[in-house]
Amino acid sequence: MSMEIETKLGQIEIADEVIATIASDSATNQVGVIGMTSKKYIRDSFNEMLKKENNSKGVVVTKTEAGYVVDVYVVVTYGVKISEVARNIQENIKYNLGKQLNIEANEINVYVQGVRLLND
Repeated sequence: MSMEIETKLGQIEIADEVIATIASDSATNQVGVIGMTSKKYIRDSFNEMLKKENNSKGVVVTKTEAGYVVDVYVVVTYGVKISEVARNIQENIKYNLGKQLNIEANEINVYVQGVRLLND
């Protein structure tokens, strides 16, 4: 799926991967986030975190009748207040999607898949 914008000059189509990349960058730039994981992180391996170029695979974008739903899967640093980090991720994603694409996500769900020490 993709987002389509009609302008007087023609049509603009934005792939869901673009939304996922913006959401991923917004999450990984948040203090307390070590990295992104896939949705299957717990089942697959605690040792595998996504590389920077694959971070968007840690984001699932779904378009519903009400709007966009963004699910983000992260690993956080040990010792941070998880609820604050998750709330800040939600706010960063909302702000960046609005600023860069002029869209608003109706839901931004943050799934903390693990907690790690910085030197792991």
